[in-house]
Amino acid sequence: MGKVTGFLEIDRQSQKYQPASDRIRHFREFTIPMSEAEVQKQAARCMDCGIPFCHGSTGCPVNNQIPDWNDLVYKGNWKEAISNLLSTNNFPEFTGRVCPAPCEEACTLNLEDMPVTIKTIEQTLADKAFALGFFAPRPNESKTGKRVAIIGSGPSGLAAAQQLARAGHMVDVYERESRPGGLLRYGIPDFKLEKHHIDRRVEQLEGEGVTFYCGVNIGVDKAVDDLLNEYDAVLYCGGSETPRKIDIPGVHFHGVHDAMCYLVQQNKRVGRENIESVGWPSPSITADGKHVVVVGGGDTASDCVGTAFRQGAVKVTQLDIRPQPPEKEDKLSVWPYWATKMRTSTSQAEGAEREFQIATLEFIAENGELTHVKCCHVDEHRKPIAGTEFFIRADLAFIAIGFAGPFEAGVCSELGDRLKLKVDRRGAHSVLADTNNYKTSIDKFFAAGDVRRGQSLVVWAIREGRQAARAIDEFLMGETLLPR
Repeated sequence: MGKVTGFLEIDRQSQKYQPASDRIRHFREFTIPMSEAEVQKQAARCMDCGIPFCHGSTGCPVNNQIPDWNDLVYKGNWKEAISNLLSTNNFPEFTGRVCPAPCEEACTLNLEDMPVTIKTIEQTLADKAFALGFFAPRPNESKTGKRVAIIGSGPSGLAAAQQLARAGHMVDVYERESRPGGLLRYGIPDFKLEKHHIDRRVEQLEGEGVTFYCGVNIGVDKAVDDLLNEYDAVLYCGGSETPRKIDIPGVHFHGVHDAMCYLVQQNKRVGRENIESVGWPSPSITADGKHVVVVGGGDTASDCVGTAFRQGAVKVTQLDIRPQPPEKEDKLSVWPYWATKMRTSTSQAEGAEREFQIATLEFIAENGELTHVKCCHVDEHRKPIAGTEFFIRADLAFIAIGFAGPFEAGVCSELGDRLKLKVDRRGAHSVLADTNNYKTSIDKFFAAGDVRRGQSLVVWAIREGRQAARAIDEFLMGETLLPR
């Protein structure tokens, strides 16, 4: 806990942002950091709540010991606070920027809509850790002689690689794209996560003995069976990247794109890479001077909104088939779990028009070029209401309705029926492996992250990578000291 009476004496204070009119002119992060003194005051608000739901099963997936490092920050013991945070979370600089903060939702003070600013404190600790040299490589001089291959370098692959390397194993990471990071690098816009944060972690991992092989599409350029023959264990962290199918007339017209094609392409532009992508082939897409419609209401849709504004879109409309959520949740029926309530992202706050309970009926084109999106209102069962049809002008439309599992071309297609999959109620498929040993139906072959649990948060991917590393270490050595 922090100061005993801190939550009574100190108001909640969050990070400020650059004005929308300024931040849409660039792709850099736009959060204005708080001073250390301000962060200490916010940490002092952490109360002696008895049961800290913030770091239990309802709060932080990686089980950050939030009350402990809040108390240490309040007392000015920054180094010990950083050590505590890094003991449970390999990459707090990622989660401190892009996590939706279920920990704050579970905070006892959220009963009064004034939770501790946990995410801000975490980001401050992560940035201070770099300044204090905590990102220096920590190689294990005692090697086990065991070799592990990891397919995919997203947050789960990176977390597993670090844990396994620190356990003394030789770790090789295979990445389909030209640089490590997976959808951390290519799916999340730079205005939310600048990529130098990833680069310095990759440098740290390389210093700890991890080798990255980029531009290698496993299952296409190199066979999975070759990895199984060459390594003592293989971990599949490929992500959930196949867009959900959308059965709407006109989806093939020029100007209609899957959201991730758009985001990957722009992230490559910012990173000065060739915009061609192995997994997301698409012609050059830009929203400059265009009317844009985004179909979907999640984080990916919001990222498309912010990217379109920065490219110079004239107007951006976001369509959500779900009802507009209430402004405030019923705390007694929801807390400490994540609540469904009206939330406005920083991208949406930059000027997007949001429409709720709207179904997309058809994409309209002239000479094959998108001109309008035909829509209608729906009832509480998401059924179209007759007579409510209308048209929205659109030069570009992005489909952001989620993902249906890993790419079929590559690992899954090569392994075929040998790799057992599970299918959820919406038809999304993922690799079958439990959370005890992360083993798949193939000997020596493990799976973790979105490829196993379905599309999820960065913090869940880190958790799965850490737990899979522990399972692999135990599989290889018969015992493990890695934390679960």
